[in-house]
Amino acid sequence: MPRLGGVPAPRPTAPLATSLDDPERARDLARMKRLATGLFAAAAVVFVICVLLGPETGAWVGYVRATAEASMVGALADWFAVTALFRHPLRLPIPHTAIIPRKKDQIGASLGTFVQENFLTRAVIEEKLTTVDVPGRLGAFLAAPGRAERLAGDASALLHSVADLIKDEDLQPAVAALVDRKLHATPAAPVVARALELVVDGDRHQEVLSAALRGLTRFLEDNRVVFRAQLGDASPAWVPDWVDDRVFDRVFSAVQGFLEEVGQDPRHELRRDYDARLRAYVHALRTDPATAGRIEELKKELLEHPAVRTWSGSLWSNLKNAVLAAAADPESVLRTRVTELIRDGARLLQTDPTVRELVQRRAHTVAGYLVERFAGDLADLVGGTVARWDTEETSRRIELQVGRDLQWIRVNGTVVGGLAGLVIYTVAQLLS
Repeated sequence: MPRLGGVPAPRPTAPLATSLDDPERARDLARMKRLATGLFAAAAVVFVICVLLGPETGAWVGYVRATAEASMVGALADWFAVTALFRHPLRLPIPHTAIIPRKKDQIGASLGTFVQENFLTRAVIEEKLTTVDVPGRLGAFLAAPGRAERLAGDASALLHSVADLIKDEDLQPAVAALVDRKLHATPAAPVVARALELVVDGDRHQEVLSAALRGLTRFLEDNRVVFRAQLGDASPAWVPDWVDDRVFDRVFSAVQGFLEEVGQDPRHELRRDYDARLRAYVHALRTDPATAGRIEELKKELLEHPAVRTWSGSLWSNLKNAVLAAAADPESVLRTRVTELIRDGARLLQTDPTVRELVQRRAHTVAGYLVERFAGDLADLVGGTVARWDTEETSRRIELQVGRDLQWIRVNGTVVGGLAGLVIYTVAQLLS
């Protein structure tokens, strides 16, 4: 405990939960106190009357007086005992009274130890779990109508909360640096070679060539006038226009025919040569350092381009916003998939024997680990929490919880004391 000027600093107190302040309990406690006190007062009145009447009135007065006297003694003794639990009787500092205020910290520590040693043990928890269908209960919980949708919404809210805790300006440079480092560290040649290999093996490169030929054919046809004008500008002035027209038409038709021939013949020589060259290039990417080096240089130039830098810098923000938007939309694919996963999990927990056995076994393992790992912490939590409670407030709240039953001790003490006094007096009279 910290010390101030050589004097121990007072322990900070914590308020008790307001839910313990039950007006109905307070009324019951007050009513029982009035009953116990009323019985004592009644015994006192009877005793005084018997004293005033004197033994001359009759033998029965002695019996009643002894009963009333013993009732008062019993009532006072039990009142003292009950009161001494919570405060000093009559505010007198009598030793061994005000037990709860004086022993509050020890009571809290003992309560924590009691809970730890008798409840928070692996044996107790595992014995309890053997009687509980953990996967069945969990599956029923998840399968409740609307539960999957609510849990998916809760997961979305949790994701938003976590995202709000993370500052973009702190994480965005780190993500950009990580992406940049990974891209620079990854050799480009094997990746390009594998991509081209997949294209060639699937004969997709011929489809690409066919599409390129069709596009080139349309491009030439769309710009026929432009190409004719270019030929006219390049032709000598003394060549007649009709000659240029005939030459252009023949060349243009030949080119278009060649492109159409290659596009329609899947076994054309140009296609075979194209296939062979592409396969050779894939082989060179895997085996020729010079070819791989050129690809690596191209990769570095691409990564250093300002547009790529901007993209990598905004990668985290774009990804986060996309995920959050999908998570917030109940109709999104992400939310739908999470909901389906929860429903599938509920079904497996209720019907699949393998999954049920695995979950039940894991529940034992996890519960045992948690108990062994955190039982001491929970006991310390109980003891520390009680120690921080305000002393007077703690006594008042405990009395409020159990005081009504304790007042029955006073009632019983009054009744039993009176009966005991009657018996003792009767025996004494018989012996005399």
